[in-house]
Amino acid sequence: MEEVQEYKDPKLRDFAHNWVNSSVFLFYLQVFCMAALLIGACYGLYVHRYKGKPNVEVPGNTLYTPQYK
Repeated sequence: MEEVQEYKDPKLRDFAHNWVNSSVFLFYLQVFCMAALLIGACYGLYVHRYKGKPNVEVPGNTLYTPQYK
């Protein structure tokens, strides 16, 4: 024989009515989303990082000691 356990109040098992379990779940969901966002942002910055110095030509009249013609 199987014993069937019946709950006296089904609202105790409901997500919307049990604020303790729902708040814990939402807290961990928020922590997971923030960690995923942080890791994704760090990965994006790593992939699109600055790769070397470009060869920029600076006009002589804008230097610290300007060179005029």
